[in-house]
Amino acid sequence: METISVLLNEALTPYQVRLDAWDVEGGCRVTLTDTDGSLVLARGLSRAQLADKRLLIDVVDGLHRDLRVAEGRLQPCVIAALRNAEQGRAFVSSMA
Repeated sequence: METISVLLNEALTPYQVRLDAWDVEGGCRVTLTDTDGSLVLARGLSRAQLADKRLLIDVVDGLHRDLRVAEGRLQPCVIAALRNAEQGRAFVSSMA
Protein backbone atom coordinates (compact mmCIF):
# COMPACT_ATOMS: atom_id res chain seq x y z
CA MET A 1 0.00 0.00 0.00
CA GLU A 2 2.96 2.31 0.59
CA THR A 3 3.98 2.06 -3.07
CA ILE A 4 0.46 3.04 -4.13
CA SER A 5 0.56 5.97 -1.73
CA VAL A 6 3.85 7.18 -3.26
CA LEU A 7 2.43 6.85 -6.78
CA LEU A 8 -0.73 8.75 -5.83
CA ASN A 9 1.31 11.50 -4.18
CA GLU A 10 3.38 11.90 -7.33
CA ALA A 11 0.31 11.90 -9.60
CA LEU A 12 -1.64 14.37 -7.47
CA THR A 13 1.05 16.89 -6.55
CA PRO A 14 0.77 19.51 -4.96
CA TYR A 15 -1.87 17.77 -2.85
CA GLN A 16 -0.90 15.41 -0.04
CA VAL A 17 -2.49 11.98 -0.34
CA ARG A 18 -3.26 9.75 2.61
CA LEU A 19 -4.57 6.18 2.41
CA ASP A 20 -6.33 4.73 5.45
CA ALA A 21 -7.62 1.14 5.66
CA TRP A 22 -11.28 1.23 6.60
CA ASP A 23 -13.04 -2.04 5.90
CA VAL A 24 -12.60 -5.79 6.22
CA GLU A 25 -12.60 -6.38 2.43
CA GLY A 26 -9.43 -4.33 2.08
CA GLY A 27 -11.01 -1.13 0.84
CA CYS A 28 -9.53 2.12 1.98
CA ARG A 29 -10.24 5.79 2.22
CA VAL A 30 -8.10 8.22 0.25
CA THR A 31 -7.97 11.82 1.44
CA LEU A 32 -6.37 14.76 -0.31
CA THR A 33 -5.28 17.83 1.59
CA ASP A 34 -3.89 21.08 0.28
CA THR A 35 -0.62 22.72 1.31
CA ASP A 36 -2.35 24.29 4.33
CA GLY A 37 -3.50 20.87 5.53
CA SER A 38 -7.16 21.54 4.71
CA LEU A 39 -9.21 18.59 3.47
CA VAL A 40 -9.97 19.00 -0.24
CA LEU A 41 -11.69 15.69 -0.93
CA ALA A 42 -12.06 12.14 0.33
CA ARG A 43 -13.09 8.99 -1.52
CA GLY A 44 -13.41 5.30 -0.78
CA LEU A 45 -11.46 2.86 -2.93
CA SER A 46 -11.91 -0.87 -3.30
CA ARG A 47 -9.16 -3.46 -3.17
CA ALA A 48 -9.62 -4.04 -6.92
CA GLN A 49 -9.01 -0.38 -7.70
CA LEU A 50 -5.75 -0.50 -5.78
CA ALA A 51 -4.58 -3.81 -7.27
CA ASP A 52 -5.29 -3.23 -10.98
CA LYS A 53 -3.10 -0.70 -12.79
CA ARG A 54 -5.87 0.25 -15.26
CA LEU A 55 -8.35 0.84 -12.46
CA LEU A 56 -5.78 2.86 -10.52
CA ILE A 57 -5.31 5.08 -13.57
CA ASP A 58 -9.08 5.57 -13.67
CA VAL A 59 -9.00 6.49 -9.97
CA VAL A 60 -6.32 9.15 -10.58
CA ASP A 61 -8.27 10.52 -13.56
CA GLY A 62 -11.40 10.70 -11.42
CA LEU A 63 -9.53 12.42 -8.60
CA HIS A 64 -8.10 14.97 -11.06
CA ARG A 65 -11.64 15.66 -12.30
CA ASP A 66 -12.96 15.97 -8.73
CA LEU A 67 -10.12 18.35 -7.90
CA ARG A 68 -11.03 20.56 -10.86
CA VAL A 69 -14.62 20.64 -9.62
CA ALA A 70 -13.50 21.39 -6.04
CA GLU A 71 -11.24 24.19 -7.29
CA GLY A 72 -14.05 25.66 -9.38
CA ARG A 73 -12.24 24.99 -12.67
CA LEU A 74 -14.91 22.55 -13.92
CA GLN A 75 -18.63 22.71 -13.33
CA PRO A 76 -20.52 19.46 -12.58
CA CYS A 77 -22.97 20.27 -15.40
CA VAL A 78 -20.05 20.18 -17.87
CA ILE A 79 -19.19 16.68 -16.69
CA ALA A 80 -22.79 15.58 -17.22
CA ALA A 81 -22.81 17.08 -20.72
CA LEU A 82 -19.56 15.30 -21.60
CA ARG A 83 -20.92 11.98 -20.35
CA ASN A 84 -24.14 12.40 -22.34
CA ALA A 85 -22.19 13.25 -25.49
CA GLU A 86 -19.98 10.16 -25.04
CA GLN A 87 -23.02 7.92 -24.51
CA GLY A 88 -24.60 9.33 -27.67
CA ARG A 89 -21.47 8.58 -29.71
CA ALA A 90 -21.28 5.05 -28.31
CA PHE A 91 -24.94 4.45 -29.15
CA VAL A 92 -24.55 5.70 -32.73
CA SER A 93 -21.41 3.64 -33.34
CA SER A 94 -23.11 0.49 -32.02
CA MET A 95 -25.90 0.92 -34.57
CA ALA A 96 -23.49 1.16 -37.52
